[in-house]
Order: sequence, then C-alpha cells, then structure tokens
Amino acid sequence: MTHNSLLIIKSLGQSIWLDYIERGMVVNGELSHLIERDGLAGITSNPSIFEKAITGHADYEADIARLSRRARSAMEMYEAIVLDDIGHAADLFLPVYEKAKGRDGFVSIEVSPHLAYDADKTVKQAVWLWEKLHRPNIMIKVPGTVPGLPAIRQLIAKGINVNVTLLFGLGRYREVLLAWLSGLEDRVNAGLTLEPVASVASFFLSRIDVLVDKRLDALIRSGSDKSVSTLRGAAAIAYARLAYHIYREMQGTERWRRLVARGAQPQRLLWASTGTKDPAYSDVKYVETLIGPETVNTLPPETLDAYRKHGDPALRLEQDLAQAAEVTARLERSGIDLEAVAQQLEVEGVKKFVEPFDKLLASLEQRRRKFAIEGV
Repeated sequence: MTHNSLLIIKSLGQSIWLDYIERGMVVNGELSHLIERDGLAGITSNPSIFEKAITGHADYEADIARLSRRARSAMEMYEAIVLDDIGHAADLFLPVYEKAKGRDGFVSIEVSPHLAYDADKTVKQAVWLWEKLHRPNIMIKVPGTVPGLPAIRQLIAKGINVNVTLLFGLGRYREVLLAWLSGLEDRVNAGLTLEPVASVASFFLSRIDVLVDKRLDALIRSGSDKSVSTLRGAAAIAYARLAYHIYREMQGTERWRRLVARGAQPQRLLWASTGTKDPAYSDVKYVETLIGPETVNTLPPETLDAYRKHGDPALRLEQDLAQAAEVTARLERSGIDLEAVAQQLEVEGVKKFVEPFDKLLASLEQRRRKFAIEGV
C-alpha cells in the first residue's frame, strides 16, 4: 500500500474532515472512497459551498425542476436540496460515527447566516434542522457571535451537536468554552445524559493571516518598522497554538473533571479556512503545523489532495508555545490589535456567508419561476 500522510495524521489523534460537499460525490462513490482510502471522518458545509455546488453542477437540475412544481419559495427548494445532500452524507459517515462511539463521523450543516445575531431564531432553526435530519451524527453550525453564545448553551443543553463556527479570537473562544460547559451543566442539572453530545469550536485560520499580513505590509511600506516582515504568515498559527493551550488548561479544571465523570466528551478545536490563500506559503501550511490530539482539521479538496501527496505528519501543535506568545505580543506592540482583527473578521465572515446564500436563493427563485412558466 502506498504511503498516505492523511492516515498517519489519524494515527496521531487528529481527525481529518472535508470542507466541501456536492451531490455527485455523495452518490457516485467518491465520498465513500475518501472515507475508506484517507480515513476521512466528517464533512463541513456552509452557504458558500452550497452556492458553488448547486449553481455549478448539473446534478441538481432534475431536483430543481421537480421542486419547482410544488415548492412555494426558493427557501423551500434550498432546504429540500441541502437536507437531502446532508442526510445522504451523514448516512455514509454513520459507520464511522458508530466505530468511534459517537466521537467522530459528523456532517455539519449551518443555520441561515441571516440569523447570526439572533439567538432565539438560531435556536429555533437549529432545532428544526436537527429534528428534520434526525440522525445522531449531524452537527448544527452556529456562528460564535455574541448572540450565538446563549444559542450554543441552549442547544447543547437540548442534546444537539454544535459546530461553533467563525471563530477568530482567543477572547471569544474562551466565551464559547464557557457557553459549552454551561450547556453540559444544564443537562446534568436536568438529570440528562452527556454521552451523546458532541461539539467542535472552529477557528478560521488563513483569513487571520490575510488581514494581519495586509496590515504588516502597510507598516513595511511606510518604513515605520520593517522588522515586522518576519511576522508575515505567523499570526494564525500562533493563535491556534494559544487556543489549544487554553483548551488544555480547561481540561485541567475541576469543573471539566466533574463533567467527564458524567460522560462528557471534549469540545475539540477544529481548524477551518485551511486552504492557503497566499501563494508564497506552503499549500499545506495550515495542516502541517497544527497536528495534535483531540483536534479536527477540515480541508478543502485541493488541500486534502496536496497533503496526501506530500505531507510530513508529526505532532507539532504544542511546539513553540513561547514563540506563539511572542508573535502575538510583537503584533500588539506594532499596533495590530488582534481582538479588533478578530471582530472585523467575524463581521466580514458573516457577510461572506450571507452574500452567497442570497445569491443562491435568487438563482433558485429565478429557475423556479422559469420552470413554472414552462410547465416542466
């Protein structure tokens, strides 16, 4: 058997998920092949991924034509198509979930990005998605915004698996940990079991470097501090390592040990936005350096392929923690407020999901009307 770096990552305690889904790969055996060959252990999706898939592949045309005859809106069409894809994918990952005893094999689906700042509506839609899909290995993606925090707590308390998405800062990550822990404690206080409840906290990495590098380049061009050139491409990895340190600290608390005794499983850190956006950096930059136990890395297809071919897996996540702290300190001294960066990226991240979501709904509405007129 040929060497497969992705399988070695699995042996080191990190799960590899795919940050992509479309109808063809689910039904033609490609996804099953990835599970078998690469040890793929899950899928993440988002409105941008579905916009590209549904508008870019002919596999959906028959469904769109069929749904146009009975759907009252583009939203109804969207929900039917997406729930079908997510459900089929979850069925393929169910054996992975069962073998991992409920600690892997998840497929994530996101609430509407328009609900990112509305806790009550987020909870309502998340519950609807959970009940509609009715599978134990579904994760509902909820943005880690301030209004998202009480939604996360409520959903965990209800026993719904949650993928906390759009995390960019350490301050917000700490708040997410507290919301998750509180949700588990709410279940304990209600006399409910903790064993089936799973969660991940998704840090978006390459977007951090894109914005920080842009600000560093401005400093370099101005001549105010050319030494900061050594910080290019360093912010996201440093933040990921510091986040993992926070996670490890949480595991040492009495609060967590009490929950473990009740059967709780950890909220793993998930590295997202791991496709390299700057061609000056390695195409596996956000994989190679961040391999560690009890973590997840969700990779776009091209990054998955690249790592399979030339990855060099080893446990590196906990290396250079002091250097990671020094990187963030130097950035702050240079006038780059990383928490402000995180807030900007959160706002932009919500917008980057709203725009393709609305674009997809507009496309579906146009096609719905077209098919209705033609009587297809």
